[in-house]
Amino acid sequence: CALQVLERGGPYPQVILPEFGGYWIEDPEAPPPPAPPPTSLEIPLEEEEEEEEDRTPGDYGYRLEEISEAARAYRKHFLGREHLNFSCSASSLGNLLLSVRHEEEKDQESLHVIIRSRMKSVYHRLSLTELHPVDPTHLSLSLSICLSVCPQASQLIVNYDEHEVNNTFKFGVIYQRFGQVSEEELFRNNEETPAFTEFLQLLGDTVELQDFKGFRGGLDVSHGQTGSQSVYTVHRQQEIMFHVSTKLPFTEGDTQQLQRKRHIGNDIVAVVFQEEATPFVPDMIASNFLHAFILVQVEAPGSGGPSYKVSVTAREDVPQFGPPLPNPAVFRKGPEFREFLLTKLINGELACYKSDRFARLEERTRAALLDSLHDELQRRSQSMLGLTSGLEEEGRAENGHAHGGLLESIKVCVLLSHSQPVKVCRCDLRETLGDSVS
Repeated sequence: CALQVLERGGPYPQVILPEFGGYWIEDPEAPPPPAPPPTSLEIPLEEEEEEEEDRTPGDYGYRLEEISEAARAYRKHFLGREHLNFSCSASSLGNLLLSVRHEEEKDQESLHVIIRSRMKSVYHRLSLTELHPVDPTHLSLSLSICLSVCPQASQLIVNYDEHEVNNTFKFGVIYQRFGQVSEEELFRNNEETPAFTEFLQLLGDTVELQDFKGFRGGLDVSHGQTGSQSVYTVHRQQEIMFHVSTKLPFTEGDTQQLQRKRHIGNDIVAVVFQEEATPFVPDMIASNFLHAFILVQVEAPGSGGPSYKVSVTAREDVPQFGPPLPNPAVFRKGPEFREFLLTKLINGELACYKSDRFARLEERTRAALLDSLHDELQRRSQSMLGLTSGLEEEGRAENGHAHGGLLESIKVCVLLSHSQPVKVCRCDLRETLGDSVS
């Protein structure tokens, strides 16, 4: 279809959808999606104040998304503070892990709560005044709950929570000449024109790969097998390595240029630089991983330097991501455009993780890691309390080493709790976890 567009003559669109669909193109005139409303149990956070604290000078208000607020919540609100961790099992939910911390601030009591399931983790800050006591016999969910008492629990939990936190990114950069409408043509380009070189300088620094010490993004820094140079930068404490098509090795006689495609085809988001108006089709490059493209077309430079026209396209199961394109989507070369582009690239990759393909991979990873964490916490807690197997316990008792102290104290507390009325705060687990609970 790109050839047909070229045959009809200009003006040419920057990007066109594939014949059989499967992708969307961002509309600069579309309003941004509304933010989800807070639940009635949540304490309204000082969002504007927090955003002001998180902003750095020169970010132009472009917000860097988090893949999950809950991923950093344990380190931010729990680690190093008094709190309780519970692990439990439920037949329909698999293993669950609950962290609870009580906080009293300005005469207002609240609970910080993180619930982790195989589907997702959810963090809420709940006001105690909004919670209502209920009869525990009315709870519809039957859970076997164990308090984690091992000293290493906090570090194990924070390691699990932050397994999805990523501070390194790799993005492809593809140079598209006028009239190039195939993967083979794109990867055949070797020359870096002055306009393309100027754009690469805007993205980051050209670095020598030999003995490079920063994030290498899968490039060879010892034997020169992936070229001698690349483009690298640090953006808001995130390391970024760019896989630039013209800097990756070119192999004579290889029409597919597998050395180049091996890296760019395994990236999730790529920039396509167009020196002239020419249509790009997102399925032009066959890849199971590439899910989003940011098209940058240089326009005739004026007295203030070049301008860049930007378009964004992604697979249909990738949610929209910010910052939104302005209308018109044209930027002057400068720090604001760089801030926009790098933020858009990072947010684009985080949005791609929510697509069907990556979400399924993440769910399997989460389930395996959560099961492993649950078993490890159980094992260490039992070891801490002296709850060993029957034969081992008998041997310990015969030798005068039967466990007392902490274990006996906990048993006394449990017995006392059975003689007292129990009050349970209503916190509907099904409502909190949403669609992941059935």
